[in-house]
Amino acid sequence: MASPPSSPAERTWMHRVERTMGALAAHNHRRPVIALVCALLLSVVGLLSARHLSLNANLVALLPDSFESVQAIHSLEERFGAQGWVVVVGEDADPAQLQRFADDLAPKLEALPGIRYVEITRPSSFFKSHALYFLSPEDLKEVERRIDARLTWERQRANPLFVSLDDEPAPSLDFSDIEKKYAGGAVTRLSSHPSDYYLDPAARRVVVLAKPETSSADLTFSTKIVGEVQGLLRQQHLSKYGPGFHTEITGSFQKKMDQQAQITRDVAVSSTVATVLVLLYLLLHFRSVLSVAMVLAPVGAGLAWTYGLVGVAYGRVNLLTAFLGAILGGLGVEHGIHLLGRYLALRGEGRSSEASTREAFTHTGGAALVSALVAALTFFVLGTSQLRAFREFGVIAGVGMLVLVLAYVVVLPAVLGLVSRWGWRPRASSTETTEAPLGRIITHRRGLLTAVSVLVVAGLLTQLPRLRFDYDISSLQDQRLDSFVLDRAVNQLIGYSQVPLVVLTNSRAEEAAVVQQLQARKQQRGANSTVDFVAALTSLVPERQEEKQAILKDIGKLLKGVPEGQLTPQQRQQLTELRGQVEAKPFTEADLPRSVRQQFEGRGGPGTGFVLVYPSADQSDGQAMRRLAKEVRGVRLPDGRAAVVAGEALVQADIFDTVAHEAPFILLGSMLTVLVAMWITLGGLRTALLCLMPTVVSLFAVLGLMPLLHMEFNYLNILVIPVLIGTTVDAGVHLITRLASPSSDFVQVYSETGKAICGGLLTSAVGFGALLLADHPGLNSIGALANVGFGMNLLIMLVTFPALLLVLSERKRRHRAVSPRPRGEHLMKEGQGPHRPTPSH
Repeated sequence: MASPPSSPAERTWMHRVERTMGALAAHNHRRPVIALVCALLLSVVGLLSARHLSLNANLVALLPDSFESVQAIHSLEERFGAQGWVVVVGEDADPAQLQRFADDLAPKLEALPGIRYVEITRPSSFFKSHALYFLSPEDLKEVERRIDARLTWERQRANPLFVSLDDEPAPSLDFSDIEKKYAGGAVTRLSSHPSDYYLDPAARRVVVLAKPETSSADLTFSTKIVGEVQGLLRQQHLSKYGPGFHTEITGSFQKKMDQQAQITRDVAVSSTVATVLVLLYLLLHFRSVLSVAMVLAPVGAGLAWTYGLVGVAYGRVNLLTAFLGAILGGLGVEHGIHLLGRYLALRGEGRSSEASTREAFTHTGGAALVSALVAALTFFVLGTSQLRAFREFGVIAGVGMLVLVLAYVVVLPAVLGLVSRWGWRPRASSTETTEAPLGRIITHRRGLLTAVSVLVVAGLLTQLPRLRFDYDISSLQDQRLDSFVLDRAVNQLIGYSQVPLVVLTNSRAEEAAVVQQLQARKQQRGANSTVDFVAALTSLVPERQEEKQAILKDIGKLLKGVPEGQLTPQQRQQLTELRGQVEAKPFTEADLPRSVRQQFEGRGGPGTGFVLVYPSADQSDGQAMRRLAKEVRGVRLPDGRAAVVAGEALVQADIFDTVAHEAPFILLGSMLTVLVAMWITLGGLRTALLCLMPTVVSLFAVLGLMPLLHMEFNYLNILVIPVLIGTTVDAGVHLITRLASPSSDFVQVYSETGKAICGGLLTSAVGFGALLLADHPGLNSIGALANVGFGMNLLIMLVTFPALLLVLSERKRRHRAVSPRPRGEHLMKEGQGPHRPTPSH
């Protein structure tokens, strides 16, 4: 069937694009075998390119290599080695057997090729016995003075000839004021535990810490080293430590593996469920297995092409792009619902298969192209983010949207041409459109529905001040995993963070300068400091030891004269400890316990260059990590250079800072990009604004609804907002372009297009909704927020927007009834669509 002649106004570039799409679709319809063979070859090539794609869920991979925190992590791994531990936990035995297990296992673990060293004991005893050397000479003199004053007072009271002229109290032996001065120091924190082993007698648990050579970010190495540790444990006769004794493994390496395995399972389950749900819906929508296959064939080809490009460009997927198959599949099916639905309707009007194909791809295909282009541009705006996960998500999703449209133009017409040659004709039930009762209700109750919608949206807008951002990273990880549960117990047992920040230095002088600055910052911030303590070899070997030893000898002489008979048992115990401390000899770095020295050794062995900063705040608290980053960054070395500070806590801080900085620009950029793209492609600003209205209204409604549903933004699900902007606008495009004809009947168009819009939004929601099945809380939050957005947009598209269009049309008709009508201007009949500003579609 020949297309009607176009007017000069229709000969726009968009109109030519539409006609080109229709012509290309008709060409593929006439030569289906060539088109399908080409599509199949491209799909095979794409699948071959994608077969080696791997998943990288590492937190550091979210940021580009240009970030200071990422570069610092790489420098740290080269010099210092791995952060974190492989933690072996022995449980359910008495303390003596737990210690025996730790002693037996340590040398065997150290013999594994991927383990640098093993730590089973604390340095508590060493630092307790040498504690007085960490006091300043002035404070030691004060200790000596107080002891001497007390002994003098006691001797005077013991002299029967002594007559006290007043009731002066005994000189105090309370040294809490001096202890307080050193309470936050590394030595105090390292010697504060009563046991030398990492042992919890009450929980019947002992901890063995194994330091691997390589970072836990290397999943291949992590799997290998944890597997070797598990194999070693299986070789042990654990029953000799007690009948119920058993072991578990936790630590950052095991946690990364468990999280990676969980995400892999989530991808498989979510993708499978999304596919099944889409199949079921398409069967209900078309009531034809062949129609379902015709919709899914282009989607399958488009996804194969897209992931082939991903394999070539990236070679891996991240936490977000791993699920793009399900998401793009749902979005792609939407095009098929509109295109095949329009084809079937045209066949029902008596047109031939090729003419129906040409017409469907010229007009409905044009709308699909506009919506795909707008969605792609929105994704590309997201692709400008510095966050690698967001950037790759935006680029891949944008390219995927355009590739899917291309796949539909190539595959669907070819399949239609092939089956039509075989004599297939749509059933009458497939080509007939049942009138939707809601269309009549909207026509007669348009004013009421519009007023109610305005009141509901206005009420939701009042909730915007309650909208919150969740900075708790732990809420985006499954804390129910066994390794995560056990890791929290291990942290409590150790008493401080297993994963400190590391400041890289090159000399003892630089170490001392860094420690001094960080301790000064901690003291300045007081209770608001996020630093627990700072440790370096220089800070663990005190200065002026010879001078202090002389004072300690004097104190020791005084302690010999203390009358033990007059002391309580607790005081006698303290006296014994003090006598031992004053007898301690000066020491050097070589005298420090091996468990201490090896923590400051790099991958090349002994040397200088590491200051460990232990956070006092929970490292899953994003806000606290942002404060920690401000507290530790900017430390200067003696030559004026900024010291390199490395740690995942700083990566977390940079992620939150980047999200906070970029979010307003990305959201504004997405909105403006959509508006400009629709303005250009639809041929008028008014039409573009009208098509964009449902998306904007539903977006603000979702933001107002989130506090009522106790939903919060996080650094993962915030990307849903630009995605909703790009993927929901096409519903307005399809409805407006179908209602644009002056002769269109509202109820008929609403019944046909509304069904397709409903199907398109539902299948898009299914793609994201599959994430609701993910055990990973962060991915689950993406699915939840996306489905709330799609649900709100569906409600507005099916009720609020059509009612508003009719109200505006009625007002316009009344205005024209009393005003002279410009030449050539059409009226919109009762129950019909609005006048089309341009005939681009």
